[in-house]
Amino acid sequence: MTWDLSKLYASFDAPEFLNDIEELKKTAEAAVDQARNMEVSVPALEDAIRLNTKAATLATKTMSFAQLTLAADANCEPAMAAYARLLPVMNRLEEATSALSAKLGPVEDLDALIKKSDLLKAHAFLLRRLQENAKHVIDPALEPTVLKMQMTGGNAWEQLRDQLDGNHMVEITVDGEAKSLPLSAVRGMANSPEADVRKAAYEAELAAYPKMEIPMAACLNGIKGEARTLAELKHYDSVLDMALDGANMDRATLDALLQAMEQSLPMFRRYFRLKAKLLGYGGGLKFYDLFAPVGRAKGDYTPEDAREILVRELGAFSPRMANMINRAFDERWIDMFPREGKGGGAFCSGMHPLGISYVLANFEGSYGSVSTLAHELGHAYHNECMKDLPILMADYPMPLAETASIFNETLLAQRILESADRDTRIALLEQQLSDAAQVIVDIMSRYLFESEVVARRSDTTLSPRELCEIMLDAQKRTYGDGLDPEYLHPYMWACKSHYYSTDVHFYNFPYAFGQLFAVGVYALYQKKGAAFLPDYEKLLRAAGSGMVRDVAASVGIDVADVNFWRSSLKVFEKKLEELEKLVG
Repeated sequence: MTWDLSKLYASFDAPEFLNDIEELKKTAEAAVDQARNMEVSVPALEDAIRLNTKAATLATKTMSFAQLTLAADANCEPAMAAYARLLPVMNRLEEATSALSAKLGPVEDLDALIKKSDLLKAHAFLLRRLQENAKHVIDPALEPTVLKMQMTGGNAWEQLRDQLDGNHMVEITVDGEAKSLPLSAVRGMANSPEADVRKAAYEAELAAYPKMEIPMAACLNGIKGEARTLAELKHYDSVLDMALDGANMDRATLDALLQAMEQSLPMFRRYFRLKAKLLGYGGGLKFYDLFAPVGRAKGDYTPEDAREILVRELGAFSPRMANMINRAFDERWIDMFPREGKGGGAFCSGMHPLGISYVLANFEGSYGSVSTLAHELGHAYHNECMKDLPILMADYPMPLAETASIFNETLLAQRILESADRDTRIALLEQQLSDAAQVIVDIMSRYLFESEVVARRSDTTLSPRELCEIMLDAQKRTYGDGLDPEYLHPYMWACKSHYYSTDVHFYNFPYAFGQLFAVGVYALYQKKGAAFLPDYEKLLRAAGSGMVRDVAASVGIDVADVNFWRSSLKVFEKKLEELEKLVG
């Protein structure tokens, strides 16, 4: 099952695609000229909104067509060419945004102007954020050159990384047969019920990384070095501050989250050691057993099984979601299986101009694969709830982006647990703890790793050996005695695409935020029942219209209070206690 991108364009030489690129170029130039020459007034701001709305619509369609094609086929040359052709246009749009910010910066009566126009009221948060960001605009004399250099800098490194990952083949022996498999397929074997398969996949994966560690390290060094330079040019104190600002999040919220996460590490280490015992050995868990299935729950799901389960269980919460899931399968929004040239992992890409979302998965039949589909279709549901908003207000920050996805995972697991027998209950509780451990413990290790890499990039280039050492240190500091120190994963920096994003640095803490925030939101649902659905959809719709702290406060949650995060983590401690009782 592959996705149908013809909903966007028939091909890269289709007249519609070529015409939209030309129209996008014209619109971008018009937006730059209009912003730089405007006298701030209601009509001028309305013109700016209209131009940027048109540009965002065209950019979403054209750039997504190139990026989604490359995600499924890293070797598609027409997509590479289109992507390269579009990057200068994206730069012009960024210049238009910077110019508009600079114009709004000194305006003292912006709210008074907003009140005079329905169009401006609908974009009020965006306009206020643009005004606040005026202090972070790169010097207009430098910005065009900086953006142009990014095309052959960070953007090029990011694209190279995706090509390396998508084309990386791993030599492995399975059932006595030597095979050459995509990295994503080998990593998927971590979910195998067979211990020898998991170990063989882990060993083959680690043995394969040295083939690409040098270019991968160059990509990471280039991207993080560029991030430091951009933070300086934009007048941020650090790359982390730049990331927090882009996430509409304050440092107090992050500090409260990290404090609670660190306090929870001993509990998760207890879980890892318990899992090791369940798998038949003492001490810390071996890294290749992190995703090993425990118990005797069904483990050979087909896509049809997944669809039936998701429609039934998630649809019981929201008929609108059930309808959307059916559409996703019927209309081929989903690219389902791993293959050579396709990127690993999973993601959802909202296509606001079409009112749909595209989902990339690497389905391999486990409950985890079903849960991953629930997760990505949660993102799609979030987009569904925002599809009638203006496109400029439908872009939500990373921390809130995980709300609907983790809510879906939690909802699915809880509904299945309600009628589960003992063995299935053991399997699903363990799966929930495994997922939570990844989003808390592994994310904490990624945060520590990225913090160290960004700090060291101030005056040196890091070698593959140094990156592996930093990664191992981060894993030891977070997993602790929960993992066997002889079986860690020094190359996690090479296989996680999140480190290589040029748009979002510290692409890690938002996942932990999303996990624990969604658990808190799910607790509200448990209290209110079906009456919570309108509040939930209202929360999702508001995600792009306020600061994270304010959006959370709209449902009574204070995300700057460490006790909120502790209460969410307590949910997983109770699950661990139940699992301990079930397994004796």
